[in-house]
Amino acid sequence: MPDRPRGHYACSVVGEGGVHMLIDFVPDRALYPFGSRWFDSSAGRVHYVDEGTGPATLLFCHGAPTWSFLYRHIIKGLRGRYRCVAVDHLGFGLSERPVGFGYTVAEHTAVLGELIDHLQLEDFVLMGQDWGGPIGLGAVTDRAERVRGIALGNTAFWPIDAMANRAFSSVMSSRPMQRRILERNFLVERVLLAELGSGLSAAEADHYRAVQPSPEARRGLAVMPREIRAARPLLARLARDVPAQLGDKPALVVWGMRDMVFRPHACLPRMRAAFADLEVVELPHVRHFVQEHAPEAIVTAIANRFPP
Repeated sequence: MPDRPRGHYACSVVGEGGVHMLIDFVPDRALYPFGSRWFDSSAGRVHYVDEGTGPATLLFCHGAPTWSFLYRHIIKGLRGRYRCVAVDHLGFGLSERPVGFGYTVAEHTAVLGELIDHLQLEDFVLMGQDWGGPIGLGAVTDRAERVRGIALGNTAFWPIDAMANRAFSSVMSSRPMQRRILERNFLVERVLLAELGSGLSAAEADHYRAVQPSPEARRGLAVMPREIRAARPLLARLARDVPAQLGDKPALVVWGMRDMVFRPHACLPRMRAAFADLEVVELPHVRHFVQEHAPEAIVTAIANRFPP
């Protein structure tokens, strides 16, 4: 597997507070037919897309090691009826890699909250998957009166205590694996692309590689496995706040039933306990990255659950 697509690289610029890394990559308009927008958060420059119009807004939040490209099919399927906003968290996608940023879930949550306020989002539906679940939910629990509904893919918003997940966190945080994440792009090559396999074209796979082109650019990737353990206090707060602040919102869960990380028998009962008005769509043959495996099912589920 190549370390990065030829011709794409990260570049650094001197800005307020020090050197900020930018990603010098322009997505293929045939694959990602969206206009890039930028928000200067308190921590760094955030890339997002804002497509379509309609009486309802959908806010899409990705996890690791992906970016807003993950939602491309869903945005294309819904932007004729909804306003679709999809963010790249700092350290991911086309967003900056700012000096001094820790790339923790708490920091990502705070930046997302700034973007929500900057865009003055009202009556919107949040969709989050993987780390995008707790990042998104963390941002909207303090803005619950502005939320129309919640849609979640395979994720968790409570402390992750399963032995296998904690072992994964420990192994991925070890010095040898941190080197593989940084130097060999392990989480993209051997986690994301290994799962998706032939389901992606070579060009689509390169869009995941191209936004993580160097060890310096991948610092945010390296932090996320540690957060399985380090973010426990934040996740414990969400386990209380999500049912209390958002539990009465219309909710949708679209779940890949073959996910070996967020196993349905452990996660779906907690989802049902958290939301009083919940619809669950089970995808029997789908694994973790549900947006790639079953975008049409997600488009249909969102349109049916949250009609514009």
